[in-house]
Amino acid sequence: MTTAPMLTAACHCRGCQKMASSAYSLTMMVPEDGFRVTSGEPVLGGLKGEDVKHFFCPSCFTWVFSKPQRIAGFVNLRASMLDDTSDIAPFIETWTDEKLPFAETGAPKGFPKFPPPDEFGSLLQAFAAWDGR
Repeated sequence: MTTAPMLTAACHCRGCQKMASSAYSLTMMVPEDGFRVTSGEPVLGGLKGEDVKHFFCPSCFTWVFSKPQRIAGFVNLRASMLDDTSDIAPFIETWTDEKLPFAETGAPKGFPKFPPPDEFGSLLQAFAAWDGR
């Protein structure tokens, strides 16, 4: 990763719960041109569909990143893949209507599904100004 994340999120959808084997997945939205795999060739896996492609390590099958098809030019990198995660915190929560009752993240903004497309620009600006990391 050679660029800072544009947004961080905790996704509470059942698919992320299953693929992360956790209450939610923690992700960082990174411009695709600021991300590259430096070793190995990731394999497509996880939940399959037209909306998003999920990529895994070919050796241990850990979920590494996703490419959402609805937002071109971005990669959603699993934040736990970084060596230093000390400044990673979710700015938004998505799919809160599927959130497990005990799962709290401290994210300042939440959405029952995904944020509406017309709010995306203002969310990126608010994240850039956020000091909650």
